Amino acid sequence: MSRKTYLLLFLAGLILPSFFAFFQPTPGYLDSAYYFAGGIQLAEGRGFTEPYLWNYLDGTTSLPHPSHTYWMPLASILSAFGMWVAGQSTYAAARIPFIVIAALVVPVTAALGYAFSKKRDIALLAAVFSIFSVYNSPFVGVTDNFSPFMLFGGLYFLAASKLIEDSSQRKYWFALGALSGLLALSRSDGLLWLGMTLLFILYRFTPHTSLSANHALRIAHYVSRITHHASRTFLPVFLGFLLIMSPWYARNLFTFGTFMAPGGSRALWLENYDQTFIYPSDALSLESFLAYGWENILKDRLWALGINLQSGFAAHGGIILFPFIVAGILYHRRDERVKLAVMAWLILFFVMSFIFPFAGARGAFFHAGAALQPMWWLLAPLGLDGILLSLRKRNWGSDQTKVLFRSVLVMIAVILTFYVAYLRMFALGWGEGEAEYPAVEQFLLENGIEQGDVVIVRNAPGYYIAARRSAISIPYGGTDTILAVAEQFDADYLVLEPQAALPQIKNLRDAPEQNSDFIFLGEVNDTYVFRIIR
Repeated sequence: MSRKTYLLLFLAGLILPSFFAFFQPTPGYLDSAYYFAGGIQLAEGRGFTEPYLWNYLDGTTSLPHPSHTYWMPLASILSAFGMWVAGQSTYAAARIPFIVIAALVVPVTAALGYAFSKKRDIALLAAVFSIFSVYNSPFVGVTDNFSPFMLFGGLYFLAASKLIEDSSQRKYWFALGALSGLLALSRSDGLLWLGMTLLFILYRFTPHTSLSANHALRIAHYVSRITHHASRTFLPVFLGFLLIMSPWYARNLFTFGTFMAPGGSRALWLENYDQTFIYPSDALSLESFLAYGWENILKDRLWALGINLQSGFAAHGGIILFPFIVAGILYHRRDERVKLAVMAWLILFFVMSFIFPFAGARGAFFHAGAALQPMWWLLAPLGLDGILLSLRKRNWGSDQTKVLFRSVLVMIAVILTFYVAYLRMFALGWGEGEAEYPAVEQFLLENGIEQGDVVIVRNAPGYYIAARRSAISIPYGGTDTILAVAEQFDADYLVLEPQAALPQIKNLRDAPEQNSDFIFLGEVNDTYVFRIIR
């Protein structure tokens, strides 16, 4: 396809995320707020540090503390780049790179479609599905990893297409390593793509044994083949990966003494999602996990499995596209890219259902699967064409039928996209209460809060964005736990929203003036504000 076509697709890809941006004045949810807040720190010259704390899993005991100990930094780096280019630390500036990346996903998807099918109509149809992406559409332009994951995933499969044509091209093996590094720098589960690349290498390795009867010569020939294959594949992959990830690993090694940041590993031992905010973090351990009981452990994972199956159908499959994606997989099951995509999805599904079930069911599986979306958008029209071809062999259908079915499929995808966007941004509301934070901050100023005082709140990065005040998250536990974190982090105020009133602290909202450790200052739009007695 021509460069003009790709340019037009890019411009078309800008329209929807730019339009939705008008209705998303704030990050909207914790992940996006966290990455935006990290971008502010970078853009304003404070580096990878945070004057806020959204969970306690890394064992932090004071503010400010090293950033990105649970989530990876690329989305914050992109946010900072947008603010640096625009010269202002605003959310509108921070999201510019994400809107541009979301638009780039469209021509990349088309290029992948053309590389796979050699058909212009298939490539263009895949591009249309990438624009009207149903569940993904409200999120591709926000400060999160959806659009970067889609872009890197599409480019990954494009590079794989080149290697299927000619596996001797070291630059494409290097590209797979670098793209695996970018995926890993975006999200912790992105590290799985390095493993997928190594599996791809092993799959493509076909050793030829020597015809010589001499056993030693056969072994020498086999070793020579492995060495040659490794230098041509493994070495450029690792060089590409380390080019991206080595600076971050060096930062972690210097800061924490380990290559990996300490926050994520304790998530292995969660007994429920709310324990993500547990304090102290050493309350989570293998011993506590086993004491929870195998019956409960299995029950939780079966629950996560059910949620993730729904996510696979609705979010990854786009509801209406799902049966055609499955058909595309079946019709093209011998293609190495399809095998790679299906294997990656199954590995992600297993990890997010059985190893990290609470994170997976609460959105991590939806996030992680974004890297595979370009392949699904391509396989959907291929699946539809395969079904119609089978019907034509039975003397049913025509070229006009193909046009009709394609048009109907696109129309339904468009309708579903706007319907889901309406639900997410208007019916449910865009945000998690952070729109009230400026009013809460003003109320606190009127009640004597000082510049360096710390607040305890549901969305700590969101509060920092709204008020530029140090904040920590409400910990999992009762009032004693809140008092403990208040003492540890010198926090003097508690901001208690209705959604944050878990059963252990519900009494603070039911009877706000009856706890002598918390002085009830008043209410701001159904948010209760307390001064903490320490």
